[in-house]
Amino acid sequence: MGEVEELRQDADVLVDAQGRRWVTQSNALIRACQGLSLAEKRLVACAISKLNSRRQLGPFEVPVTRVTAAEYAETFDVDANTAYEQLKDAAKNLYNRTIKFYKPAHRRRGAVLVTEVNMRWVGAAHYQEGEGWIELHWWQPLLKHLVGLSEQFTTYQLTQASAFRSLYSWRLLELLMRFKDTGRAEYTIEDFAASVEAPVTYRSDFAKIRAKIIEPAVKELVEKDGWTIAWRAVKAGYKVKAVHFTFTRDPQLRLFSTDKYVGDLIHERRELPKELS
Repeated sequence: MGEVEELRQDADVLVDAQGRRWVTQSNALIRACQGLSLAEKRLVACAISKLNSRRQLGPFEVPVTRVTAAEYAETFDVDANTAYEQLKDAAKNLYNRTIKFYKPAHRRRGAVLVTEVNMRWVGAAHYQEGEGWIELHWWQPLLKHLVGLSEQFTTYQLTQASAFRSLYSWRLLELLMRFKDTGRAEYTIEDFAASVEAPVTYRSDFAKIRAKIIEPAVKELVEKDGWTIAWRAVKAGYKVKAVHFTFTRDPQLRLFSTDKYVGDLIHERRELPKELS
């Protein structure tokens, strides 16, 4: 929480001394299937970074957040035309995007029954033709996962993800940042695949999850956000049951990244050193 404690709290947004904004979400939302494309994830994250995650909302208060094409283009290093088109498409599609939460409901005959909760991101999305901005009217039941947060949440700087070109990288960033204080994270294959929204055809084939999701995502985190990541598959017999990550992050490493250096920072380990296992 050290970095977060240094943030300046204004009426509507949290920023640090350099004016950088933070994306803060409940851990439940981090683990959920978020149902977004990369462009939609960028828009939603940019909008979330404009919310004050500590602020308690009044009864029936629903924030409306505006994102302009200019700030979208600057944040994510795309040209103005791309920014306009992605905002316009998001206005059409975001209302129909569904978040899927999975939570244990109760036990029956020794088995834990899981409840699936489906939720929207927004109640409305307004795109202003000719002016290049979009306003998101947040879905009221979702707000408890975005504001008024005092525990069980994950936060990271928007700039950490701004250069990503893969949604898998962004989702891995969020899943690891949940455990940034310990530098260790482990997810069952089922939970990991659900959270990163792996295609159904990958979910029974760990080789595809490794080659198409984990390895490219780890590489992008190392190259673009200064991570050192060791990961390994956790097996039960011959079957992979979980993925274990050990990691640290130093943003300065991005300044010295080369192909050889990046290769030295990315590992898949069958066995970790004792101090890391």
